[in-house]
Amino acid sequence: MKIYTKFGDGGQTYLASGKKVSKTDRRVDLYGTCDELNSTIGLALSLGKKETLQTSFLEHLQNIQSFLFEIGSELAGYVPKEAKDGTVVNAQDVSILEQEIDRLMETLPEIKFFILPGGSPFSSALHMARTICRRLERDLLVYIESGGEIHNDLRIYINRLSDYLFVAARFVNFSLGQEETIWKSRTKTN
Repeated sequence: MKIYTKFGDGGQTYLASGKKVSKTDRRVDLYGTCDELNSTIGLALSLGKKETLQTSFLEHLQNIQSFLFEIGSELAGYVPKEAKDGTVVNAQDVSILEQEIDRLMETLPEIKFFILPGGSPFSSALHMARTICRRLERDLLVYIESGGEIHNDLRIYINRLSDYLFVAARFVNFSLGQEETIWKSRTKTN
């Protein structure tokens, strides 16, 4: 089986629903950004393979990757019949993220300043994933404001996921003994 179809050579593609659209269609942007987010989490995990981190933490990130594949499919127009309310995301998915954020936060020192993304390669990649997740959230809102339909639970999940990725990046640095870099303003004195 060939991987290329040559159909996209003309700037067209098909959504998972079978609808033919331009590659500049907002839906294509949405699932493309979701794929970028998923790939960046994959990069983070590959950078952390040699690190000693909690197995449950790594499994949670891998579960998020799998779930993002389903979310990407939904953004591309495919929702399985089993999906409740027309979305693969539900309130329990958001709750699970919140519980994991709270669990990780219990181990982290309080921060009283803004921190700069960085530290270990694993943490840095998670910060990149966080910024891509924020972009996906903004793009979802633009799509909704222009009349597109996205289930509210999906939008909320993406918002919470960016919070989780921030905490996960901090957790990785803390677990690896990497200090956070505190942002220092050039215009203000502390």
